[in-house]
Amino acid sequence: MMAAGTEAPDSWYLALLGFAEHFRTSSPPKIRLCVHCLQAVFQFKPPQRVEARTHLQLGSVLYHHTKNSELARTHLEKAWFISQQVAQFEDVKFEAASLLSELYCQQNLVDSAKPLLRKAIQISQQTPYWHCRLLFQLAQLHTLEKDLVSACDLLGVGAEYARVVGSEYTRALFLLSKGMLLLMERKLQEVHPLLTLCGQIVETWQGNPIQKESLRVFFLVLQVTHYLDAGQVKSVKPCLKQLQQCIQTISTLHDDEILPSNSADLFHWLPKEHMCVLVYLVTVMHSMQAGYLEKAQKYTDKALMQLEKLKMLDCSPILSSFQVILLEHIIMCRLVTGHKATALQEISQVCQLCQQSPRLFSNHAAQLHTLLGLYCISVNCMDNAEAQFTTALRLTSHQELWTFIVTNLASVYIREGNRHQELYSLLERINPDQNFPVSSHCLRAAAFYIRGLLSFFQGRYNEAKRFLRETLKMSNAEDLNRLTACSLVLLGHIFYVLGNHRESNNMVVPAMQLASKIPDMSVQLWSSALLKDLNKACGNSMDAHEAAQMHQNFSQQLLQDHIAACSLPEHNLISWTEGPPPVQIQAQNGPTTSLASLL
Repeated sequence: MMAAGTEAPDSWYLALLGFAEHFRTSSPPKIRLCVHCLQAVFQFKPPQRVEARTHLQLGSVLYHHTKNSELARTHLEKAWFISQQVAQFEDVKFEAASLLSELYCQQNLVDSAKPLLRKAIQISQQTPYWHCRLLFQLAQLHTLEKDLVSACDLLGVGAEYARVVGSEYTRALFLLSKGMLLLMERKLQEVHPLLTLCGQIVETWQGNPIQKESLRVFFLVLQVTHYLDAGQVKSVKPCLKQLQQCIQTISTLHDDEILPSNSADLFHWLPKEHMCVLVYLVTVMHSMQAGYLEKAQKYTDKALMQLEKLKMLDCSPILSSFQVILLEHIIMCRLVTGHKATALQEISQVCQLCQQSPRLFSNHAAQLHTLLGLYCISVNCMDNAEAQFTTALRLTSHQELWTFIVTNLASVYIREGNRHQELYSLLERINPDQNFPVSSHCLRAAAFYIRGLLSFFQGRYNEAKRFLRETLKMSNAEDLNRLTACSLVLLGHIFYVLGNHRESNNMVVPAMQLASKIPDMSVQLWSSALLKDLNKACGNSMDAHEAAQMHQNFSQQLLQDHIAACSLPEHNLISWTEGPPPVQIQAQNGPTTSLASLL
């Protein structure tokens, strides 16, 4: 009897655990029954190890499968408290700390999560896997709070710890993560030596091929985004090509289930499928900046299709971030190619995604208002464009985005023609000749173009030519096709006004060819109007008729698209400037804007 009695709790425990797991993995999961089985364990007054593990299991099941976060928190707090009193119980102890701090963050109790993680980091130094994982977790928490300095410090500590415990792979992960944050902070002096070191570690590390290639993808993604941030569309091409080859290599490799011998190596940067979407994403960013808009469309379609498949199985928030960034880029492409109605529907789609996640909205609110501002320009609602850009400026602290918005707002003031004081105030802050606020080659070239546009409207043609030639020089150096096309057609217009028809033709013809290749509908419309007038002035009636026909076709396409966009209920988004995106958008009667000045 005694023997049977002493064995009973163990057998009861194993039976209850088995039932709990059976109910958890049922299809659909029977979470209530699973929880009942785990709670029954406490009836047997189990030893501390069993008690702590059961609290962890209950906390985990409640956290992941129910909305009862308070009860989950109670169980996780008990698991953390009891496990600290038990020797050699690292897995339960640190998993409880990790999960509990995650739950605290979800409940906006960040000030409870930080000391918990610090304590866990302090006592986990003999457990490499958990020590590294908890350092990553606390660094991520600081990053979400936009305290990038603290996050970088922790990642530096992690890199040194990984080196000491002989994990060059995880050292590279810490260093690359730090490099990513330094790029976000624009600390370029620190980024360059760090990326050089990372490159050396990645090349010399001999280990699991998928892990090695994923490090290389991380490294190359940082390099490519660094170039694109700097507006260097041509210089980035070799890196981008390497990145695309790298992802092809990864997709042919099989995931080996062989566990690394060093427990500190048990990390993956991103799943293979997420990396594929990310490479599509940076390719879209490059194509859009370079003005290869059909290519951008092709890769966006591929990426969004892949995302839809992934989101059926995976609710990772990074997938929604990828989706929003892809949509932001394709919306800008649509506005250029003359598909405003589609762009507006996609802006509404971004609004819906942001409604589902407050964090996504806080990270993308400024971009969303910027896109609405660009849409307003395209449908000639200049007052709304100004309101959208002003809202976006209020919401952003990102220097490149701030400069992009100011450049577009300046173009609105130039078109309105009566906002001289505000316009000059803006232009002083984005002077391409001195103290330009960012290092972006592309934005500086655009600032020269804006100056040229203003000088043209003021009739100061020689000054306009100087600015536009500067834009052309910069855009040709980095293959910025849209800026090249815009500068050529504006120079062509200036020469036409000055009566130099031959020189005007030399500018407008290549502008038209480039605009057709992009394709940029506004520049095509503008170029065809100029070609019609040029040919008429030169007595080439056949060519003038052909250009007039082209102009008529472009006008019709733009007019139909304009009416379609302004008739959509989503058009009312142009009035939204406060708070989160509106949940429902009321329909309205027909377009309320004029196309006259656009044509």
